[in-house]
Amino acid sequence: MKPNYLLADNSGQRDRWTVSYMDVLTILLIFFVAAAAKTIPVPAPVKPAEPVRQPVKIEPTPPRPPDPPSALSNAQKLLEASGLDAHLEQRGLVISLPQAVLYASGEDRVTPDALPTVGRVAQVLRELPNRVLLIGHADSVPIHNQRFKNNWELSAARGLRLLEVLRSRYHIDETRLSVSSDGANRPTKSNETAEGRANNRRVEIVVVDETVDLNEKPPTEANR
Repeated sequence: MKPNYLLADNSGQRDRWTVSYMDVLTILLIFFVAAAAKTIPVPAPVKPAEPVRQPVKIEPTPPRPPDPPSALSNAQKLLEASGLDAHLEQRGLVISLPQAVLYASGEDRVTPDALPTVGRVAQVLRELPNRVLLIGHADSVPIHNQRFKNNWELSAARGLRLLEVLRSRYHIDETRLSVSSDGANRPTKSNETAEGRANNRRVEIVVVDETVDLNEKPPTEANR
């Protein structure tokens, strides 16, 4: 029978071996767990879903209503309905009255036959507050008689006589009226033909557009 101290020594050595074996197993377990963890795929981060965009409904722009006709535009329609030559320009409403309608050849007196035409114009002028220019025009054929030295004087006299008729007979306020003469300087047609010269002999009644600077050169037929 072995002594007790021998038994005690053998028991302690066995326990030390057991502890070492457990440490090895723990290390191996940790190793395999770590290795296995590396083989597990890491899921990709999930992107948040983008919000569904509703299509934007664009309402069509309603068409702009046309501007109401101006007083000058209404006056133009009335005069045209009466058979008169009336048109709108930058300077205003231009009513063109031929010399043959208003005056005898070489004269400045408004004939009685012209009064109905002048009366239709005066009726329209009374409905408007605008200033009115009376501009005399002539053809290029020189004139020289006992009263007028040239076409410029004749054109000015015709405008002045028409002013007197509008003032005295049709009671258009004379403070609204002005007279000027262009003579043969602003033809609307060629002076080479009798028809063209007849068109150039005229008086223009210009109902002034008050927003226009009258110091600007008025347009002629060529650049309308």
